[in-house]
Amino acid sequence: MTISIWRYSHLALAISSFIFIIIASITGIILAFEPISNQLQPYSIGSSNNITLAQTIIVLQEHYEEIISIEVDNNDFVSASVITNDGKNETFYINPLTGEKIGEIIEKAPIFKFATNLHRSLFLKSAGRFFVGLISFILFLIAITGILLIIKRQQGIHRFFSKIVKENFEQYYHIIVGRLTLIPILIVAFTGVYLSLEKFSLLPSHTAEHQIDYENIKTTPKKQIKDFIIFNQVTLKNLRAVEFPFSDDPEDYFNVKLSNKELIINQFTGQILSTIEYPFVKLASHWSLILHTGQGSILWSIILGIVCCSILFFIYSGFLMTLKRRKKSSILKNVYSKDKSEYIILVGSETGNTFDLAKIFYNSLLDLNKTVFISELNKYSSYKKAKHLIIFAATYGKGEPPSNAKNFITLLKKNIPTKEISYAVVGFGSLAYPDFCKYAIDIDKTLQSNMLFKSILDLHKINNQSFEAFKNWSLQWSKNTGIPIQLKEPPKKNKSKKESSFSVESRSLLNTDDTFLIRLRSENKISFMSGDLLSFYPENDPIERLYSIGKIDGDILLSVKKHEFGVCSTYFSKLNKNDIIKASIKRNPDFNFPVWATEVIMIANGTGIAPFLGMINTNKKIKSHLFWGGRNEESIELYHEIIQNSIKKNGTAYFYPAYSRVQEKIYVQHLLKRNSSFIAKTLDKKGAILICGSVAMQKEVIAIIDQICQKINHKPLSYYQNKGQLKMDCY
Repeated sequence: MTISIWRYSHLALAISSFIFIIIASITGIILAFEPISNQLQPYSIGSSNNITLAQTIIVLQEHYEEIISIEVDNNDFVSASVITNDGKNETFYINPLTGEKIGEIIEKAPIFKFATNLHRSLFLKSAGRFFVGLISFILFLIAITGILLIIKRQQGIHRFFSKIVKENFEQYYHIIVGRLTLIPILIVAFTGVYLSLEKFSLLPSHTAEHQIDYENIKTTPKKQIKDFIIFNQVTLKNLRAVEFPFSDDPEDYFNVKLSNKELIINQFTGQILSTIEYPFVKLASHWSLILHTGQGSILWSIILGIVCCSILFFIYSGFLMTLKRRKKSSILKNVYSKDKSEYIILVGSETGNTFDLAKIFYNSLLDLNKTVFISELNKYSSYKKAKHLIIFAATYGKGEPPSNAKNFITLLKKNIPTKEISYAVVGFGSLAYPDFCKYAIDIDKTLQSNMLFKSILDLHKINNQSFEAFKNWSLQWSKNTGIPIQLKEPPKKNKSKKESSFSVESRSLLNTDDTFLIRLRSENKISFMSGDLLSFYPENDPIERLYSIGKIDGDILLSVKKHEFGVCSTYFSKLNKNDIIKASIKRNPDFNFPVWATEVIMIANGTGIAPFLGMINTNKKIKSHLFWGGRNEESIELYHEIIQNSIKKNGTAYFYPAYSRVQEKIYVQHLLKRNSSFIAKTLDKKGAILICGSVAMQKEVIAIIDQICQKINHKPLSYYQNKGQLKMDCY
């Protein structure tokens, strides 16, 4: 419930104010250039800490008839209002060391005047200022609710800056950019509110009058300005303004405004007649203006400009995420009612991604002429003809249910079925979080406690919405129910990247596993790394195929298993030396060799060995251990030469094979269990684990490594994954 409240609050605040925030952001970007352009003017004081007020006054008196005032602005430009020797009243920038005029006062450019008025009041005067202040407050609340959502998503404030699971571009960078610009956004919003409150006199009053004893003002001993102690103590760094006395009357005085106080100085003796310390409200007003406008700092102005750009991105990405979520979570119009359906699909999804897979399953059942009904978990009720209950449940936050599933367990206990129903639960989550699929686990336990619900499959957990893992589950469900369901893979984007030509350098014969190696060479000298992906589209086929790359002596090495009806694998298996194919390289930086690691463990089965063959071939510094699972000793012959050459050449690689089709059936996860201490020690020493191969293998391997981490290191595997020590590329 908490998640839902904060998400809807975040969204409602954004919807109610986005037009005004867009205007404020665009004008903010423009205004960020004003202090930058001012700072680039050659009027700044180079050593204001070392120049005293006395020095500046003395040199000005040498050049001009009379001095009216001196000011130091937020750019550290010193200006003087004087009467020249020609009797003219002028104001200009000066060199405080020489007293010479160095430039005219900068006038605000028309574009900055326009942007300032629009930014401050929307050209609506007082009413506009009120709206701008309100929008600043709303922006502050949006930032706060955003913080709370990240904390919930990351499962605690201590994981606030942990790795983000990337679901899509908008979601990932909405969070990443939000975390990076969080403090500046809060500063901009808070100072905007503060300045608005000040404008409407809603802050505590800070007016104070000097208390001067005019009856006892002394005119002796008369001192020269160069001998005034206070003027020799005050540097231009701390000075804001000095107003000079209008006459020689003892009641006229110097009014000196510093950064933290205001002084009245006797013009004859240099005595301090009165001091007013600025209250916090006045100091806060000054710093709010500086922080909100960027005056005096190129760096902070650039940050403010970036903040305004990021706010525009948040509006774009936030609304796009909302539209996608609503589109995904919109339930299909059911062909059959709930009481006429034998198959009930219930979905719990926070972002809408789980609905995509649920709809594929739903449509597949319809294709088989099954009566099927799909709905949200929160809408669970009684179903008169139900025989099968299929639950797809995502986990959000710290093991919590999605907002559309939070009432399900309560409803389940209230609506007891009148007859036996078979069920299957599929959990969706991310291994990057400790509470992986926790809500699905809770649902499964609740169903097990009711005798009328009969499980036909163990709880199945899926990492990062993997379609392959989902497909594997559907095959098991199909086998157990006798329903020949065929899932239609979600359409992938048509090719958009420019393809390059690759020539075939060699192709091995098929081994006993119908697997072969093929080496390709780029004709355009394209750069790539082991772990990147080769993107290939068969002729007249819009579906992209991806192959994990091993880099051997500058060539691309692919390990391919030929399938009887496989379009690509059959095509590749018939290629000959010097044949040309068209393909492209897709960068996969999340699965490149971790050069920062103290030691690397590589785990693969079958053709998943390809990227690791390239890694052990090029790595000369870091110890790497390759655990590989195959059918039998004949399976390894295909890779034997490359592995042995790499071991001899670099002396950093170690190989551990496991064979599952021999008398002693050993899978790769069994090897890991035997080497538990080594696995735990490697992770503890900031080493890395890379996994490539089938999703089924990945599932078993992850379970074993997590047990090792919990037992020996007393930390979940997700702890190391969030630190980037676990990398996976499975299919």
